[in-house]
Amino acid sequence: MLALAAGIFLASCEPEIDVPTTSPGEADFSTYIAVGNSLTAGYGDRGLYREGQLNSYPAILAQQFRSVGGGEFAQPLFSEEQANGSGYLRLAGLSAQGAPTIVPVTDKLATNQAGRFAKYTGPVQNFGIPDIRLADITTPGYGGAQGNRYFERITPENDANQTYLQRVQAADHTFFSMWLGSNDVLGYATSGGASSDPVYNITPTNTFDVRFSDMVNALTAEGQKGIVATIPNVTSLPFFTTVGASIRQLLGLNPAITRLFAITGAGASRISFAPSQINTPQDGVLIPLTASPYATLVGQPTGLYWRDLAKQVSPSQNALVIRGTLVALLATYQIDTTQMFGLSDRNPLPSALVLDAAEQANVTAATNDYNTIIKSVADAKGLALFDSDAYFKSVASGFSRDGVSYSPAFITGNLFSLDGVHPTPRGYAFIANEMIKAINSKYGARIPTVDETQYRAVLLP
Repeated sequence: MLALAAGIFLASCEPEIDVPTTSPGEADFSTYIAVGNSLTAGYGDRGLYREGQLNSYPAILAQQFRSVGGGEFAQPLFSEEQANGSGYLRLAGLSAQGAPTIVPVTDKLATNQAGRFAKYTGPVQNFGIPDIRLADITTPGYGGAQGNRYFERITPENDANQTYLQRVQAADHTFFSMWLGSNDVLGYATSGGASSDPVYNITPTNTFDVRFSDMVNALTAEGQKGIVATIPNVTSLPFFTTVGASIRQLLGLNPAITRLFAITGAGASRISFAPSQINTPQDGVLIPLTASPYATLVGQPTGLYWRDLAKQVSPSQNALVIRGTLVALLATYQIDTTQMFGLSDRNPLPSALVLDAAEQANVTAATNDYNTIIKSVADAKGLALFDSDAYFKSVASGFSRDGVSYSPAFITGNLFSLDGVHPTPRGYAFIANEMIKAINSKYGARIPTVDETQYRAVLLP
C-alpha cells in the first residue's frame, strides 16, 4: 500500500508536457491559390523548370497548409520529359582565376523552335507568371500568340483575349498569396534605365495603386483571407552588387586610373565617376551582372569595344544596339572604338551596363511608393503581410542558421540563384517560412515551418 501510494504521488508530480499542435486559426486553407510573377512560379537560374516549380514558395506553403486542412495544390508543371522547361543556367566550373563558368542548359526543353510552350490544360492553382507586371493584369491578349509565353501556356484555347485578372477571378479559393509588382520597376533597373521599350518603364504609382486594388478586391470578393508581400529594393540584389566590387578592386590596383566614363539613360549624356564610386548605391553607379563577361577586361590594354559589345548585349537591354549592329547614335555620341572601353570619354560604357545615382533614386522612390500602397491595402483588408523589403534588408549583412552561413553574395551566399535576382530553392524555403510566420501571427494559426536545409542552394560542379 505504501509503495502504491508513493507511486501515485510520484506520478502526480510528473510535469505536464505541452505537445505542439497545428491549427488553421481564423483562416480556411482548404483551397489555396498563388498570384504573382516569376518569384511565385519558382523561377531561378534565369529559367523556369520543373525542379524550381516543385520547390516554389507556394508549393512549400501548400505542403505546410495540409497540416491545417489544406487540400491538393495544382501547379502547371513541366513534364519529366521536358523537365528543363524554358532552359536555365548551371555552374560548370571555375576558371584558374576563380571566375565562375556559367553555361545554359539546352536539353529536355519544353519550348518549340519559336520559343513558345505547348498549352497546359490541367488545373492551375499557382498563377505565377514570369515577367508579368501589375500594369499588365488587365491587358487583353496578354496570353495571346504574341504575348507572354508563360501566360499563353495556361490561357484557354477558346479565350485568347482573357486577361490575367480574369484568369484569377475564375479560380475558386478560400485562401491566397499575392506577390506582384516587382517587375513594375525591375525591368527599368536591369536595363540600366536605358531601354526605349515601354515595357521597361517604371509603372506610374497611380496605375500601380488601381491595379493592386483591382487584384486584391477580386481575391477577397467573398471574404477570403490571404497574404500579400511588399517589393524588395532590387538594387540590393546580387545582380547589381557582384560585378562592381570586382571591377573596383581591379581598377584600384592601378592608381593611374582615376575616372571611368559612361553614357547614362537618365540624362542621355556622358557621365564620369571615380573607381571608388562603383558599387556605391544612391551615390555612384551600380554595374549589373550582365556586364560580367567584360568586367576583367575593363582597364586592360585590350579592353572590349562597342563592336564587341554589340554582339552580346540584347536589344531589350540596350537602346543603342539593334540586331547586333550599332545604330546612328554612335555617330551622335562620337564614339571612337579605338579608345579604351570605359576609360575614355570617346568610348564610354553604354547605359545598359550602368545604373547611375539618378536612376537608383528613381528605383527607390517607386519601390517606396509601391510598398506604401501594398501596406495600406493589406491593413484596410485585414490581410497578413510579408514585408520582403524589410526582410531582404535584414539579411543584407549575412546570418548563420544551424551552422550554415547565408548572405546575398553571388553563388556562395546560398540564398540567390545564378541569375542574381531569383532565390535558390533554399532561398524560397526561407521566404515560405517568413510567410508562414506572418500568417500565423495575423490569423492565430499554428502552421509549422520547414527545415530550410532540406532544399538545395547553388549546385556546385
